[in-house]
Parts: sequence; structure tokens; C-alpha cells
Amino acid sequence: MLPSVPRDQLEGTTLGGYTIRDYVGEGGTATVYRADHPTHGAAAFKLLRQKLRADKTAVARFLREAAFGARVQHPNVVRTLDVGEATPGMHFLAIEWAPGDLLERYAKKNTPLSAEEVAAIVPQIAAGVFAAHQCGIIHRDLKPDNVMYDPLTRSVKLLDFGIATDADVTPEDRLTRTGFFVGSMMYVAPEALSGVVVTPAADQYSLATIAYYLLVGTLPYAAKTPREMFTQLLSQPPIPLNKARPGLTFSPEVEQVLTRGLARNPGDRYPDVIAFATALRDALFAQPAPRSGLFSKVKGLFGGS
Repeated sequence: MLPSVPRDQLEGTTLGGYTIRDYVGEGGTATVYRADHPTHGAAAFKLLRQKLRADKTAVARFLREAAFGARVQHPNVVRTLDVGEATPGMHFLAIEWAPGDLLERYAKKNTPLSAEEVAAIVPQIAAGVFAAHQCGIIHRDLKPDNVMYDPLTRSVKLLDFGIATDADVTPEDRLTRTGFFVGSMMYVAPEALSGVVVTPAADQYSLATIAYYLLVGTLPYAAKTPREMFTQLLSQPPIPLNKARPGLTFSPEVEQVLTRGLARNPGDRYPDVIAFATALRDALFAQPAPRSGLFSKVKGLFGGS
């Protein structure tokens, strides 16, 4: 067993060339710190949790996250800076320090968001996800908790490729047991519940769920337990957008876009995440609402006139 180092004892130390400054948080696989590097500047420094350092599968997933992140180069995806071992067995991953906060935290305080703000956020997420798809990578865990958002500039950065997979992965190369799904139940596509190898359409479903949540502040299904959610995803349609929250009304076009993005059959969704985001943006613009200069600028991201 590798020795454990208390997180507060790491602050001020240098690991892999990065000076650890502040503890940020801890996820299922890694502890995250804010760090400084003489060349890269501020960075998010992810250190594989001590209890997982002897777990070959956990190490492989951690290294895979670094490899996938390095492959995707896009303004809406956090840059992977370094990966290595600070000491033998102490694996780390350094990524770009993105301004703002997790979209999940922002959304909890501010939903429902305006159509204008949703039209700024969703196309940027789609652009980052599409860049991954072009590299042959499916994110599989798209949710507000894996998106950095800066409300001051309305800029978005996609992060966390920890459970991503290659689009052409073979059963022999999988790091997930057959019959088990990966991802977050509230945002996972129905086809992923059987543990099958999913397609990019699964990320589109997750993005549609995010858009739904940002617009109304609730999710497309009202399940209270994971078992209930599992059943609803496989057997029931989502709650219509116009019935999600009293007092909120959307055009038929907006509701139709989200219904298609949330289709249970992957083949019934849009051809790709860009097509979904473009359709949603256009539908939101068509709603009777004041337009600002920023709104028009965001529309231009996807070639709107």
C-alpha cells in the first residue's frame, strides 16, 4: 500500500513541477487542487486518490482520461497540460484552469435560465462534444457537473473524460463490465442502461437533458429513486417541456426540438449534436423575446443570419 499524504500537507509543495496552492474538491477517482506552473500558469491538478493507486483498472481509466483529453483540442474543451507520476504510483493529471464555476452549481442557484442564456450555453457544449466525436471519442458522462461556465463572459469549457470511450471500441477493450451502464442516471441515454457500447447519439440525449434542465430547472423525468428512473427511461416519454414548471411557456418549436433530442430510439434524434444545438438555438430565437447584441453574437457561432 502506497503511503497516504493528508491533503493539507500537500499545499505549498511541488509535484511534477506544479506548486500545489489550494484544495478544490474530491471526486470518485481524484483529488483536485489549484496549482501553479512556471510555464502553464494556473492549472487544475488532479491526483489519483490514494485508495485507487493499486487498482489497475482505476489507473488505466485515469490515464485514459488524460489521453482522451489530450486528443481533443477545442476552445470549448479544457486543455490537458501534463500527465505523469509525481512519485512512483502517485499519478497526476494537470489541466487548464478554466474561469467560472461548475454549470451545476450555477444552475442550482439561477434556473430557470433565460432563453438567451441557454442559447449561449448549449451550442458551446455541443461544439466541444462534437470536437470529441470528430476525434472518435464519446464522452458518456455529459452533465452540468462536467461543464465549467463563466457567467461573466458566458463561456463554456467541457471537462472530465474519465469514462469516455472510443467510438470504435471493441468488447475486449472495454473497462466497464457488460450489463452495467456508466454515467449519471439523471442524464444517461436509455440505450446505455443495458451496458452496450453507445454511439455519439447518447451524448446528444445527455445534452438535450441539460438544455431541458437549464430552461425549466427540473429534469425530464420525475423519478424519486434510481430504480424508478431506470423504469421510466425505458418505458415512458419525458415530461413535456410546457408541463414541467407552472408559469413557464415555450413555443411548439422549442418543445419539438427537445422531444426529438430526448427520443428513446437513438436513430430518431438529430444527426449530430451540432444539428440539435442549432435547431434549439433557432427555436429559442424564434420565441417572442427581446434580442440583445450578445444574443445575435451567439447566434453567429452556428452560422445564423
